[in-house]
Amino acid sequence: MTSASPARDPRPATIASIAEELGVSVTTVSKVLNGRPDVAPDTRERVEAGLARHQYRRRSKRRTLKGQIDLVFHELNSMWSMEIIQGVDAVAAATRIEVVLSQLNGAHLPPDEWLDGVLDHRPLGVLFVMSRPSQSQQRKLRRAQVPFVVVDTDGEIAESVPVVGSNNWDGGLLATRHLLELGHRRIAVVSGPKDVMCSRARVAGFRVAHDEAGLTIDPDLVRYGNFYVDAGYEHAMDLLSRPDRPTAIFAGSDLQALGVLRAARRLGLDVPGDLSVVGYDNVPVAGWVEPALTTVGQPLRDMATVATQMLLDLARGVEPATSRIDLANELVVRESTAPPGSRAGVRAAAPGA
Repeated sequence: MTSASPARDPRPATIASIAEELGVSVTTVSKVLNGRPDVAPDTRERVEAGLARHQYRRRSKRRTLKGQIDLVFHELNSMWSMEIIQGVDAVAAATRIEVVLSQLNGAHLPPDEWLDGVLDHRPLGVLFVMSRPSQSQQRKLRRAQVPFVVVDTDGEIAESVPVVGSNNWDGGLLATRHLLELGHRRIAVVSGPKDVMCSRARVAGFRVAHDEAGLTIDPDLVRYGNFYVDAGYEHAMDLLSRPDRPTAIFAGSDLQALGVLRAARRLGLDVPGDLSVVGYDNVPVAGWVEPALTTVGQPLRDMATVATQMLLDLARGVEPATSRIDLANELVVRESTAPPGSRAGVRAAAPGA
């Protein structure tokens, strides 16, 4: 009797499905396909074997693209933005696509006049960063056959809109668990704007970590800022001047964490001896401040490269395998966190403190 051969999945393998199977990022698989050198030899070998096993081949008839893409930020004045720009540029430069950069001066929904200007020059596509088109604007873009992808959306958006981000809820959970495991029980959070989805998600992760530990959160320790240094400083000055001040602060961005560090220094508090601080994003300066900042590493460049690749595929008429991609975060432990009350024996304060 002839045994039946195992059923095969009728769906063709995609870069995303192969990446998930191998436990690597979509960016890594794409780099191997593009012959990029910045992949470890053993990882390259595993990816090439996976591609061969699934008989994955590049589509030979993909249309060569010429033109430009529009990259629009809600606001363009931080190191966070530079990480996104570099990720977009890495993909665009490799395909000789120009990038037009603009910002919305803090708004999350572009004005119709801005969109009319974009449609006048008919780009290959639009990348919205911490911003998104309204429903009527989405219809306009689709009618003009201009694809769009949202990076790190500021709010709820239709399932049909391609979005690339990271798991902000998990990031908040990682940061808070770390502080709880060190023994902190009075932890404050200074997140970003309350009307921005990632800010609320990070606070939700903060709350779940406390629930897991059976701890009640003091509502006065939950604050919303603006992701910038000034909000971190102002909230930290208030929090740390209280008689029942927190022993740790989780800041919703590395820039806000810099403001917290300044407030602690202003008040004569040692970090991490008197106060532990965790940031978010892992922008380059986080490893260079004193003390080096413990932070949640958000894969900003990878988010940007994946979103740009998705946009260019859409411009070629290739639909993505999924409209939602959330990349994983990681906790990067440095020098700004320690058990509470561990001032004795810590390094001396920096000169000029």
